[in-house]
Amino acid sequence: MFVDLLWVIGGLVLLYFGAEWLVKGASDIALKLGVSPLVVGLTVVAFGTSAPELLVCLDANANGSSGMALGNIIGSNICNIALVLGFAALITPIVISKQIVTRELPILIGATLIFLAMLVGLGNPEGLQRWEGGVLLAGILLYVGSSFLKARKDGKDNSDDFSSEDIEAAKQAGMGKLFLSIGFILIGGVALYFGSGWLVEHGEILAVDHLHVDPAVVALILIAFGTSVPELATSIVAARKGEGDIILGNAVGSCIFNLLAVMGITALVKPVTYEGIQPLDLWVMVGVTVAILPFMLTKMKLTRIEGALMLMAYLGYCGVIFAMQKGLI
Repeated sequence: MFVDLLWVIGGLVLLYFGAEWLVKGASDIALKLGVSPLVVGLTVVAFGTSAPELLVCLDANANGSSGMALGNIIGSNICNIALVLGFAALITPIVISKQIVTRELPILIGATLIFLAMLVGLGNPEGLQRWEGGVLLAGILLYVGSSFLKARKDGKDNSDDFSSEDIEAAKQAGMGKLFLSIGFILIGGVALYFGSGWLVEHGEILAVDHLHVDPAVVALILIAFGTSVPELATSIVAARKGEGDIILGNAVGSCIFNLLAVMGITALVKPVTYEGIQPLDLWVMVGVTVAILPFMLTKMKLTRIEGALMLMAYLGYCGVIFAMQKGLI
């Protein structure tokens, strides 16, 4: 068991650094070529930070473990909202911007309900078909495109992902830096490939042979937490600096990309069957997504008390699904 756990941890580490290196290399090249930082933030950075979830889902689904793929996305969204936002609000109250409440959060709630309807009620009542994956993928393209157009209309052509120093350094970089950036992309891709493989293979062994639970449970808790570590780390740093927009944009944006981009691509490559996931998991994901709206509307702020409630809900959920698998409840 200990050896498999080490492989899982190694996989998580490779996924984390692989995504970081991939984003860094691709972002530097795009900025050097004169691509707008806003476009880079909406595309390269957004897709790059979703790369761990995407590689894990593709690997798991290709190897016949759709439950692990679904568990990763459902668990990641629960983690992003209840754990990431809850922990950040516990550090410091988060001031809510109007755009999060009027645009980003309604889009997330809509995407969540569409995903739920597709998974259990439309077309194939036992999962996601390829055409449904195509619809989800079209949704993320529409979201990215509309976000870009809105930002340009508002006169914003920068991104919170890059400082002015980062942008200038990328533009002034010579050929040596260009080759280094390409190296980061290649190394990042290799790290993501092996990290996802280790995580899926040994996570399934850990679940079935040692913990005697469904692989989906490990994905809902351990793998979902691991692939959400970048969002958690970013939110902690942003909370200490009082940058509420980055915290909320990071968490809500990641959830949107998980549902539309990651599950869309995964189902488009191979239909996703509905296995290992309990109705409780789906309703908790929907519940925490909808519940943060009234939290945000109270004085347009997430307070420490609300953050503590979200954290307790997350820990309680983890305890309940593990106890259910063990037959304790």
